[in-house]
Amino acid sequence: MTDPIPLRPKTTPPPDFPPLRPARFTRTPPAVFPVILGLLGLGLALKRALMAFGLNVGLADAALGAFTALWAFAVFAYSTKVLRRFSVVLEDLRVLPGRTGLAALSMGGMLVATELAEFSPTVAKAVLIAALALHLGQAVLLVIVLRTLPPEGRRVTPGTHLNFVGFIVGGLAAVPLGWNGLALTLLALTIPVALAIWAISAVQLVRSIPPAALRPMLAIHLAPASLFASVAALTGQAALAQGFAALACILLLSLLLCARWITAAGFSAMWGSFTFPLTACASALILTGWTAAGMGVLIAALGIVPLIAWKTLVLWGSGQLAARTNAAEA
Repeated sequence: MTDPIPLRPKTTPPPDFPPLRPARFTRTPPAVFPVILGLLGLGLALKRALMAFGLNVGLADAALGAFTALWAFAVFAYSTKVLRRFSVVLEDLRVLPGRTGLAALSMGGMLVATELAEFSPTVAKAVLIAALALHLGQAVLLVIVLRTLPPEGRRVTPGTHLNFVGFIVGGLAAVPLGWNGLALTLLALTIPVALAIWAISAVQLVRSIPPAALRPMLAIHLAPASLFASVAALTGQAALAQGFAALACILLLSLLLCARWITAAGFSAMWGSFTFPLTACASALILTGWTAAGMGVLIAALGIVPLIAWKTLVLWGSGQLAARTNAAEA
């Protein structure tokens, strides 16, 4: 009887040399958009402050132009990723940084429309409609994705404001474009949603302490109050504007008192949550006549927002932001 022929060991292909590099933009992280939204808001707040004092707004317009170019580049990068495989959008929506990032992407488009309203109303209207449609699309997709997640993945978070209340940013552009009706409609539709999210979040905060890594997201609660105050002021709803401006001040003071507790985990991509609420608050206070307080918030934002944005953009450029925020890869 002959011995069995031994099986030949499997051969492994030699490693590629030089190593293959992934295609460009295949893992663009949505988490880059909150800080870009903050920069756009900073430019708008600076412009409102200069206008309030009758000063030349050329510097603010130049800054807004640069931030718009950055937003457009980031949108191009993420669109390249989506065109390679559309399902990455659903995968990004499964994680918290992806949800807030995609919402900030379309909200940034609404702020770009606000900027363009002064220079090209036709283009601004097109950008605003596209941004609102995109925001609605991501909200619908998020609902679909949430239905597939376990209960702990469907919890309401401060970031939920961005996904379902973020439409209110369109009101900032609608008023200068002559669409006051649209601005009032957005105001009426989003206020009840924000009130519900605030109430649910308050109950959750009483029942359990959020982990240190997620505490920076508490700052997002400031954004809806500030945006409601701004849109109400622009549409002539003075009492409503003053009420939400007062609420924004209360929320801001609360955040300042808890600043050490909120930032206990140290810098992370979640710090982008500080940027756009801070700039939205500065704009709101200036628009509602709380000029001194608004200038104080704006001065603070001029130091905080660019620093957070720079550190986040460096993480993006080095590839670390995608890894740290679990961004999907096309």
